[in-house]
Order: sequence, then C-alpha cells, then structure tokens
Amino acid sequence: MSSVQTTKMTNWRWVMCAMLFFATTVNYLDRQVLSLTFKEFIQPEFHWTDSDYGTITGVFSICYAIFCLFAGKFVDWMGTKKGYLWAIIIWSLGAVLHAGCGWVTVHLVDGVSDTATLKVIGEAIAEAGSDQAAVAAAMAKFNVTSQTLLAVSSISVWLFLTCRMILGLGEAGNFPAAIKVTAEYFPKKDRAFATSIFNAGASVGALAAPATIPLLAKSLGWEMAFIIIGLLGFVWAGIWIFVYDKPAESKHVNKAELLYVNQDDETTNAEENTSEEKQMSFAKAFTYKQTWSFAFGKFMTDGVWWFFLFWAPAYFQDQFGHKASDPEGIALIFTLYAIVTFLSLFGGYLPKIFVEKRGMNPYQGRMLAMLIFAFFPVLALFAQPLGDHFHSAWWPAIIIGIVGAAHQAWSANIFSTTGDMFPKSAVATITGIGAMAGGLGSFLINKGSGVLFDYAAGQGEAFQFMGFSGKPAGYMIIFCICAVAYLIGWTVMKTLVPKYKPVVMD
Repeated sequence: MSSVQTTKMTNWRWVMCAMLFFATTVNYLDRQVLSLTFKEFIQPEFHWTDSDYGTITGVFSICYAIFCLFAGKFVDWMGTKKGYLWAIIIWSLGAVLHAGCGWVTVHLVDGVSDTATLKVIGEAIAEAGSDQAAVAAAMAKFNVTSQTLLAVSSISVWLFLTCRMILGLGEAGNFPAAIKVTAEYFPKKDRAFATSIFNAGASVGALAAPATIPLLAKSLGWEMAFIIIGLLGFVWAGIWIFVYDKPAESKHVNKAELLYVNQDDETTNAEENTSEEKQMSFAKAFTYKQTWSFAFGKFMTDGVWWFFLFWAPAYFQDQFGHKASDPEGIALIFTLYAIVTFLSLFGGYLPKIFVEKRGMNPYQGRMLAMLIFAFFPVLALFAQPLGDHFHSAWWPAIIIGIVGAAHQAWSANIFSTTGDMFPKSAVATITGIGAMAGGLGSFLINKGSGVLFDYAAGQGEAFQFMGFSGKPAGYMIIFCICAVAYLIGWTVMKTLVPKYKPVVMD
C-alpha cells in the first residue's frame, strides 16, 4: 500500500474527459447546422413555414426522447466503448445525409429539374415577399405552380425529418455514455466538475457553429456544411477505439489513480471494480422517486436550452433583421455562446466548494447550487422588452447567453445527481430516462413555438401579450415560460427527494 501511495498518480481520467468534451462539441455542431441554415438558405429554397421548422425540430426532440430511453439501456448492455462508438457513427451518418435532401426532393417532384433551379425559384419568390402579383410572376417565369411548391415543401420536410430521426437515434447515446464514463473515471466529489467541463462542449459547439456553418453554407452551399461538420464524428470515432478502456483495464491508469477513482467504493480493492454489477430494469427504475426527480428536472429545463439553440438565429433575423451569415448575425450568436461557455464552467465548481468548504454531502451541495442557478433564467423576462426599447439585438443576445450559462451549470449538476444516487451499472439507464423526459419537454416547446409564431404573425396587431403584438408577442410568451421553468423543476425535485438517499439494488 505504501508503494502505491508514493507513486505519482496518472491523470488519464482527464484525457477521457477531453474525449467527452470533443464528442459533445461535435454533437452540438451537428445539431446547429439546421438552425443556422434554416432561415437564410433552407426555408426559401423549400418554402417552409415556421410551423414546418417547428415540426422538424419538435419531431427530432420527441424521437430523441424515445431513443434516449433505450440508448441508456443500450450503453449499459453494450458497454461504454462499443455503445459510444455506435452512437457517434450513427449520428454522424444522419448529419451527412441531410445534404441529399434537396437532390432527392427534385427527383420526386415533377416540374423542378435540379437543386440549382429550386434555389433560384426560392430566391425569386423570397424577393417578391408578400406582393402576390410579384410572387405569381416569379412562379410563371419558372413555369411552376403552387401545387409544385407545396409538393417541394411537404416532401422536403419528410426527408429532413428522416435525417433528423437518424441524427437523434445516434445523439441519444451521447449523454448516457458520457455520464457513464464520468461515473467510471471520477469519484463523486469530482463528477460535477468533470461533467461541467465535457458539457461545456455543448457551448463550444454552439460557439464554433455560427463562426463556421453560415460561412460554409454561403461559400460552398448548405449541403457541404452538413457534410463537412458530419465528417468530424467519424474522426472522433477512430480515436476513441484506441484510447478508451475501463479504468481497471487501461494501461494508462496506474494503481494510485485507480484508488483515487474508486475512493467512494465500500472497498478500496480496485480489482473488485471489474466484477459484474446487477442491471436495473426499466420497471424497477420507475419505482424510485430519485428517477422521477431527475426526469422531471430534465423535462422542465431541457426545452429551454433547445429552444434557444434552434430558434435564436431565426429570432435575430425575424426581430432585428440580422441574418446568420451577416457579420453582425455571426457576432450575436458567437457572443451569446461565448457567454454560455465561460460562465457555465463555474457551475461544476460551485458544489465542489459547498462539499469541501462547508462539509455538505454531494447531493446537498448540488441542490443548493442548482437553486442558485435556477434564479438566473428569470432574466429572460427582460430580453424582449430591452431589445425592443433599445432597438438592439445585443440585449437579448447577452441575456440569452446568461440564461444559457445557467442552464449548462444546472445541467452539469442534475446529470451528476444520477451518479450520486444510483450504482454505476444503472447510471446510463437513468440518464436515458431523464434525457427522454427532456426530449418530451423540448418537443412541446419547439413544436408549440412554431405553431405560435405562425399564428401570431398571421393575427398581427390582433394578437397581444404584455405590450407586444404579432410574432414579438409570441416570442415574449415563450421567454416567460423559459423564465420560470427552472424554479418549478427545482421545487418538484426537492419535494420528491428532500435529502440524500442513494439507491441500493436488491
């Protein structure tokens, strides 16, 4: 034992954390391609409404939710290495397949010869705007009918839905696998911090996206943006094959690090970590209040993040006229996610302070930190009023950035509660259940937003809310929902599990 204690500890766990960070970065880059090409490139080409886009993002969310339920179980069954590998290969394939949607559409619709013609028609009609005579003239020029455009719209929506379902199938495995790796490689006191680091990949992915994707779409076409970003996942998969093994089996982890990783175990005999643990069934998982607590917290809050992820570029263009490929549009999105990236890192460190400095148990420290983070989204109430008052998109961008940072800090801690409460063999399963609940919440807010925005825009001045009319009133309604979601989620979580109570499997 003394020789182990005097041996310098390896730090391979941080290499694993870096791999999780890069996987999550790629994950969010792939999600962002559609939102950053929708308003400027894809909507005009395929004649989508906001409701169409809401359907695509909403169905992605609901499919992601359903897949998450099984992805966690799949990762627990397949094992972390193979499970994660399958996940990223599938979602990268789904990302690349988006590029073929235009090509397939023109081959299924009579009256449109190729994708270039489809783009020119879309640009001409978009330029005509609400002038019905100009729209009719543009359609006559290219010899297309309203039925042809309707076919283009509906078929392309179904094609993108199919690709988003494949994307969601793979992406559902990311967080269950990543949380399982964190539980394998980090003691409880370090998990929230490690989770906040890899979870920052979501912010970095969202940060890199506006600086790259619109420019790729503008210079090479939106199709190449999907292809280039999608290929990054295959690169990661090739590296993962060679760097991951369980801590007890890894040649890069020495005895000292293994003892540190397993310090929470009832025994410090690291070799026992390789023994098979009991698997938890879905039916058994739902009998625990801890499961429902985690799932409800995800249901209430994941939709907030996904709403801003999917709709922020459209919001800046709709309300302030800043396209995603324009310099100011890029700067707005980049600034928003820069705020998210740098502020959210503190989220994983705060409970560590509560545990080490104030002597709280990990769950108690996490819940106190989450309560603090839950108050920051209330600032969303001021995003629309300040943007309208100062006629500037920068106020909403800064506020949304702060709300996003609070969400990422919240997310790092709520994910870590699964490792606090459940045995390692069940962590991916419980994470999958929570991710499913989060996906359901995301479906409701994304599909609901698309329908609401189309309705509000159609009603114009007749649709009023808190001093706003038309589509701005619709955005204000969604901002109000986002503002209170975290406080509601925290209250229910605390009611269900008021004190630290780990689950012991029979």
